[in-house]
Amino acid sequence: MTGIMQMFVGSAKKKIDEFLAVAHNTSPYVSVYPWSTSGFGTKVANPSTLPAGNAQGVAFTSDGSAIAITHSNSPYVSAYPWSNSGFGAKFSDPSTALTEAGKNVAFTTSGNAIAIPGGTAGINAYAFSSSGFGTKFSDPSPATSGGQKTAITSAENAIAITSQGTSPYIKVYAWSGSGFGAKFSDPTPSILFSGSGVAFTSNDDAIAVGQTNSPYVRVYAWSGSGFGTAFSDPATIPTSTINGIAFTSSGDAIALAGQSGNYLDVYPWSGSGFGARFSDPATLPFISNDVKFSRANDAIAFTSFGSPYVLAYPWSGSGFGAKYSDPSTLPTGAANGVAFL
Repeated sequence: MTGIMQMFVGSAKKKIDEFLAVAHNTSPYVSVYPWSTSGFGTKVANPSTLPAGNAQGVAFTSDGSAIAITHSNSPYVSAYPWSNSGFGAKFSDPSTALTEAGKNVAFTTSGNAIAIPGGTAGINAYAFSSSGFGTKFSDPSPATSGGQKTAITSAENAIAITSQGTSPYIKVYAWSGSGFGAKFSDPTPSILFSGSGVAFTSNDDAIAVGQTNSPYVRVYAWSGSGFGTAFSDPATIPTSTINGIAFTSSGDAIALAGQSGNYLDVYPWSGSGFGARFSDPATLPFISNDVKFSRANDAIAFTSFGSPYVLAYPWSGSGFGAKYSDPSTLPTGAANGVAFL
């Protein structure tokens, strides 16, 4: 997979540049930068209508045509057309309003649906198109108490939601163009307490779930039948709650964003599970809520509650390179979400 997306407009190819977006706690609540192998470019101009309050999560559609941000005040989500020129005019709010902020936001691979944790069912999903939000899908059953973070398989046939409510702390439902299907059976062994971050591998053969108790992360085989056998814990387990999880698109590494300790843990990943933990970079984030690899798998970015609020590093099969220079215009506050396009 290359680090530059291509999409077709009529019979002509249109180049989609690379960007890195950060959701943060103070105005303008979202900061987006051009991204290259040299690191951060000059910050993109803010959207004309800002997100309404502390931003929690951010995501691009895979074709680079839209960006969505969840935030602490109503309407709790703001979505915009996106192009190489930056933000377009904000899409209309969803007609069926959200009732609380989601910790993250996820689009389906095709961009035809958007999912946001929270609400009475634990998760909200809407049809999505070049016109923005469509009709809200019916809530899943059974509902999830205290929905935290969500992830969707690349094949768009399953959607996961973690929970701070009651066990099992992770629920995965079948997904289709009609919306939520039946819940898959719970995993064994179960998540120990309060699910947090969640991610599927790009080929949908494993699902990783963060938790607030040791070993702080569990990874299970995944298939069309649902959860399979749990992989062995890593030899060096994380030291704190895992808030964010990401796999490389090639499936050869898994990264964890943590609440304390070193605030990050990255391991080789294979069909056999965890490899030996990579050495830490020289400069660490402080309380990290999210992590993402670039699409080319040649960079990794973590959010941080402390300045510079986002830290990015070259990435290779050998692990971390020297941290990229901070962006010339920093995010303005503690960062919660990060996304590469």
